[in-house]
This record gives sequence, C-alpha cells and structure tokens, in this order.
Amino acid sequence: MEIALIADDGKKELMAQFCIAYSGILSKHHICATQTTGKYVKDATDLDIEMLMSGSTGGCEQIQSRISFNEIDILFFFRDTEPAERHSAMQQDMLRLCDVYSVPVATNLATAEVLVMALDRGELDWRKLVNPYLLRRSKGTF
Repeated sequence: MEIALIADDGKKELMAQFCIAYSGILSKHHICATQTTGKYVKDATDLDIEMLMSGSTGGCEQIQSRISFNEIDILFFFRDTEPAERHSAMQQDMLRLCDVYSVPVATNLATAEVLVMALDRGELDWRKLVNPYLLRRSKGTF
C-alpha cells in the first residue's frame, strides 16, 4: 500500500510516536511524507520514507497530485486543532480529494489507529483494485 504522512508543526511529535508504535505494520508498505514530517519520523524510526518537498513549498500539493492519480491508499494527516488561515484552503482541498477518490484519511490518533489496524488485517486490500500504481509496482513496471 501507498501511505502518505503529513503533520502540522504541533502534531509532528504525535506522528513520530504513532509511527514508532506501529512501525512493524508501516514498514511493510511504501511511505511518502512531506519533508519536515518525513525527517522527523525517519529520525525517530527505522522506516524507509520517500521525502517529498516541505509542505509549505509544494509537498502538500505533491501528495494532492498523487491522490488525484489514485496513487495514495491511506493518508495520515495530523492537523493542529486551530489551523492557520493560510492552511485551511489546502487542508480542505486535501480532504475533498480523499473523498472524491475514496482514500481513507485519519486526521487524529484514534482514527489513525483504526486505519493502521485495518491495514494490518488486510481490510484495505480493496484499494489494490483502484490504485494503478500498485499494479505497476507489483509487475515491476514503474
């Protein structure tokens, strides 16, 4: 599965703790993250993380693009509870795209734990039917 990680500044520590707790499950999947979040998680875990641009310089847009091409299967997007005005439009666009492409998204720890456990049990395998990137990767043609 293709997993994307984004955490607002006030939630990066929580994202790192989440990834430490579930590193055994997450390590079986491809993970991409905005640069600062990815570095924070990578420093705290041994997870292999594809680093995108930082969120403020285009990383969020890179993830949005991957969602639009159905190349993200799960989004863990830990948001500050009082987002800055400049981020609210981007956040709404990100969540809207997840709705459009039926991408499971967790914006808090409780939902993230439900999703990661479902991932471990194979309950999200239906995403393999709609993600063309996974098909290309399994055939070695990406």
